Amino acid sequence: MLLRLPLLSIAPSASRTRSPPQVLFRRLQHTSQFSPLTPPDPSKLPKPKARGPKKARKWPRRLLYISLLTGTVYLLDTTLNASAITRSARTFYTGILIGVDYKLNFRAHPLTGGTIKDLHDRNAQRIFDLLRNNGGLYLKIGQAIAMQSAVLPPEFQKMFARMFDDAPQNEWKDVERVVREDFNGKTVEEVFGVSFAPGGEPGKGVMERRARASASVAQVHWARLADGREVAIKVQKREIARQVGWDLWAFKVVARVYSWWFDIPMYSLVPFISERLLLETDFVNEANNSVEMAKLVAGEPRLRGRVYIPKVYRDLSSTRIMTAEWIEGVRLWDKEGITGSWYGGYAKGSPGAGGSKLPFLPSPEHRPKPNQDPNQEQLKPDRTAWKGAARKGGLGLSLAPVMQTMIDLFSAQMFLWGLVHCDPHPGNIFIRRLPSGKSELVLIDHGLYIRMSPSFRHQYAEFWQALISFDNAKIKEVVNSWGVNNPDIFASATLMRPYEGGDMSTGQRLTADLEGKSESERAYEMQQRMRKGIRQILGDETKWPRELIFIGRNLRIVQGNNQYLGSPVNRIKITGLWASRALAENPDLAFAQRVRNWGRHLVFRTVLLGTDAVWWWARLRQALGLGGGMDQELEDRMRKMAKGMGIELQHGVFEG
Repeated sequence: MLLRLPLLSIAPSASRTRSPPQVLFRRLQHTSQFSPLTPPDPSKLPKPKARGPKKARKWPRRLLYISLLTGTVYLLDTTLNASAITRSARTFYTGILIGVDYKLNFRAHPLTGGTIKDLHDRNAQRIFDLLRNNGGLYLKIGQAIAMQSAVLPPEFQKMFARMFDDAPQNEWKDVERVVREDFNGKTVEEVFGVSFAPGGEPGKGVMERRARASASVAQVHWARLADGREVAIKVQKREIARQVGWDLWAFKVVARVYSWWFDIPMYSLVPFISERLLLETDFVNEANNSVEMAKLVAGEPRLRGRVYIPKVYRDLSSTRIMTAEWIEGVRLWDKEGITGSWYGGYAKGSPGAGGSKLPFLPSPEHRPKPNQDPNQEQLKPDRTAWKGAARKGGLGLSLAPVMQTMIDLFSAQMFLWGLVHCDPHPGNIFIRRLPSGKSELVLIDHGLYIRMSPSFRHQYAEFWQALISFDNAKIKEVVNSWGVNNPDIFASATLMRPYEGGDMSTGQRLTADLEGKSESERAYEMQQRMRKGIRQILGDETKWPRELIFIGRNLRIVQGNNQYLGSPVNRIKITGLWASRALAENPDLAFAQRVRNWGRHLVFRTVLLGTDAVWWWARLRQALGLGGGMDQELEDRMRKMAKGMGIELQHGVFEG
């Protein structure tokens, strides 16, 4: 062994002459002799190197650098970028916190203790705080969620009911900067021809620097131009332009992660939603929608004279500023203001109704005052004399024609024109009294619209006709082409009442399955079913029409308005009638098909008599104090059916 190891370790160079084996053996024998280990002489060792000062630890220094970098980014973000990065970071932090909380605790017996209700409570509060703190487009997203919150746990429904409060308004200096940036450096005075001098200037108009209304994206100021026109100047909040890109990016990221994390196929809908929200920040798009809707209404005899769309003044508008005709009216949900006694005089209408010019009485109190806080001034004259001396009067109108007009308008949008205003909440609808004593509905805020393709619009009309006539085969055919796997749930969600033409035993069977379980186990099981129901409705998300997201929002708000006013009209009958009539009047169909559709329409009108019987019965019960009207009773029934499917609807879901 002693001979083999050195032999293996010796690698003679190829350039050397090989030694004879005998000589090599003698060399190896000599080197293998034993020699004792002797320690080295200390005097011959090298001198030790001098050690320098102890180096500072790396982590405190790194922490300092990170803190300085973070502080610098935060300072630049808040001062130059409208806190866009900070708001996104807050979104991601909240999203991760909520996601981890649900992964750990969304079970019959949460790991951290408490109940599923506690889990929903704290996360609903987290989302609410996030939307409130971030503001801007986040409030828009929150309001969109609020109007669809019926499929959320009740804790979220209650929280999102608070999302309709007014947003804080920006200071006047921000308004001035937006005007200068959009009108090539011109001032507010130069663009609108107004004066802010105390007492005013001859030949110039006046403008309020205090906003009359403030929403998540913009605020509205009143002005009277030099030619006497009164206008609403809608000014986008200056920070929105810098925030919108970051906000939508954060929204997409969170939606993508949640869709994967919780196995809910919803991300494919997010790009369409983001596109619509982005268009809401483009006031040129809003002006175009408003002008187009005004033309459509004027060309429809069944709506002409009943619906009014305010004029838009293009020369005073831009991407972030829209100037339109000022509207005086009563909000849709002011029941007393609509129905109260009329003290405005015989054959006279409310201010501005029917295209009449708004009266203006120039007087000192309608001019800026010296040393007055510009954010508190109110220059617009009060025009409520028609309410009487006690100021308790109203327009003297019936609620039925008001709601009839509203449902007629939005049905025509869906089934005739395919151009749908998707934000018909009460703040965007005014009611005025015409000199004839009839009502006039004014529709404002035309930023959120969707366009339906002719084929989809035709399908949607067929779907509504089939819903009311219980044509299950047609319902299944249409919704399956949309990728929906559960026609009954989808039909109920569309009607805002239980669809009774399908298999109603499903909900009863699911309810029976929950018997004998604890409250926590029931809550967990019901919400698992809710997630399953969402999957069934979405089904094949590649086929699901994106327009249904906002059409559903429109139907929901209209239903809520009718319910709040006491169900003065048969909403389902009116909507179904427009759907059937649109199929019969469709000019794109062949003549033979139109004749067949007219025949079906005549038969369908007899089917609608059944819905009238239900409505009148609910009306009688309401008069006797036994119910809240047809839509209220339908919601109660919907709640019972939904509970068996894992969805717990609450009272007041449609309020707001």
